[in-house]
Amino acid sequence: MKSTPAHSLESLDIFADLAPAERDALCAEFETLALKRGDVLVRQGDVADALYLVISGRFAVTIEGREGVLAEMGQGQPIGEIAFLAGGTRTATVHAIRDSLVLRLARSEFDRLTAKLPSIWSSLTVTLARRLAKASAAQAPRSDPQPRTITLIRAGGGPLPPDFLQLFASVFSQALRTRIIVSKDVHDLLPRGTSFESPLATRALNALEGELDFVVYLADAELTAWSHKAIRQADLVLAVGAFDSDSSVNALERCAAEYLRPEARRLVLTHASHRRVSGTHRWLSARSVVMHHHVALDRASDVERLFRFINGTARGFVAGGGGAFCAAHVGIYAALLDAGVPIDMMGGTSAGGAFTAAFALEATPDEIDHATHEMFVTDKALGRYTWPRYSLFDHTNFDRALIRSFGGIDIEDLWIPYFAISTNLTSYEQHCHRRGELWTAVRATGSIPVVLPPFVTDEGHMLVDGCLLDNVPIAAMHQMKSGPNIVVSLRVPTLECFDFRYSALPSRGELLRRVINPLRSQLLPKAPGPITVLVRSLESRREDFKRHMRPSDLLLTPPIPPDMGILDWHRHTELMELARHWARSEIARLQAEAHPALATTAPIHRERRTENERLKMALSELMRSIN
Repeated sequence: MKSTPAHSLESLDIFADLAPAERDALCAEFETLALKRGDVLVRQGDVADALYLVISGRFAVTIEGREGVLAEMGQGQPIGEIAFLAGGTRTATVHAIRDSLVLRLARSEFDRLTAKLPSIWSSLTVTLARRLAKASAAQAPRSDPQPRTITLIRAGGGPLPPDFLQLFASVFSQALRTRIIVSKDVHDLLPRGTSFESPLATRALNALEGELDFVVYLADAELTAWSHKAIRQADLVLAVGAFDSDSSVNALERCAAEYLRPEARRLVLTHASHRRVSGTHRWLSARSVVMHHHVALDRASDVERLFRFINGTARGFVAGGGGAFCAAHVGIYAALLDAGVPIDMMGGTSAGGAFTAAFALEATPDEIDHATHEMFVTDKALGRYTWPRYSLFDHTNFDRALIRSFGGIDIEDLWIPYFAISTNLTSYEQHCHRRGELWTAVRATGSIPVVLPPFVTDEGHMLVDGCLLDNVPIAAMHQMKSGPNIVVSLRVPTLECFDFRYSALPSRGELLRRVINPLRSQLLPKAPGPITVLVRSLESRREDFKRHMRPSDLLLTPPIPPDMGILDWHRHTELMELARHWARSEIARLQAEAHPALATTAPIHRERRTENERLKMALSELMRSIN
């Protein structure tokens, strides 16, 4: 089908330098193609005999021999333009990951047109060269397009909770232009008798994207023709179920799993109120989803967090390791709470992983400070030496303290998503803890080699402190979500040079005699002890994380007292208050500069309507959908 409107090309940067007459001539040669989810648009190795432009929908790019999806292409993006203009073959396979519409320009029509209007060729090559140069100069990796079409289906054996729909409509409509579509709405858009499978239906649904920021499709309660179409039309499927209902996988969820990758599916579990959760594993054991979310129906903040994850603005808190210096994390977290900056996901390594676990449990800074004192000062969790058969310190007291603070809780039961990083010495790989017992994740990420025995999993894997491979896990956070992050790295005080001769280090027997005799013990050289040497060695690559930082991320490096040691846990309150005072002024300054990591509201990309109009539209659609 030919006759593409000229305005369809005006917004595409590849045609930005064309004159209006040239653009009109090109428009006459494009044809429109309708593709269903799963259809292959171009195949690796084929001749590049056409140029494609995405009108609506989404496409995945894959390369033979490489796992996963290399990139995703969305509305307004060209596909295969480099191979087409260069006259080569396809270097990747591109297939539709939802029902889509594209414009196609065949090689023969392009060659005939450029023979008549040579300026088109020169304009396109200049524009393409500019785009390639810009892409090569970019420091931050290009992120996937954010979803614009969302399909809601029920999860498990129960209905989709109506109270969630009302919260969802309210939150989404207040932030961006949103419309909820049910099957009878589509019938109103189409001629009588038109099938949901027809290109006309796809075109009508995709046309809504030009008017709205989010199009939300509400599937039927069962797998009807409309439900099937709504799932295929989605960039993202949210399976929503009441937590206490039947958790078995239904036909709608199986259909979504057939068409969408786990990265395009999320599970939302609703609760009547905010309370302690237990047993989420029964929902997750039979499902593969990118992430799950707990939502309390008596507050909007949980759905606001869900919105930020979907909109690509979820804010993360990444905490690095550093022993007793990590008490500074508590002060920075307290300052963020003081400033009203919500955190959507927590993650950390070593002691940073322990403190972010406490944050994810929604403990207050004062409660965390009190628990820190009880663990490390009162109970001396890391102050009991043992016979060095397995470690320098007795781990049993440390484990008891961790179980007291984190025991009986699974990571998947947390209201705020959380992860911790440890090092797997069995496979020599990084291990990311996202499910299972919370206390074991904290124990594994903080297992400083030699100081504590490694944590061994039920499968026999030996896990030690994550700082060996990733002391500040910003890269792991980026893999799990889009959006800005607040990253806290602790600058270890400069180690002084020691004024002693290496030859003065005593032998085992001489050391024992000096230690036993208090008069002679004063004659021992002031050399660093094994723990200081070990921890300093583990900190040798502490700056590696900076290459993974993105422009929207914020790095905070609070001051550490120069005379404080890495095991000086008795100074935790002093350091917490120092970091809190410092962070308050830093946060105020950065908020005044509008740093994206500290924005208190989601960015709005289009002209807003009045709030009453948006809310009225969303709730009207909601009530029609559930009646």
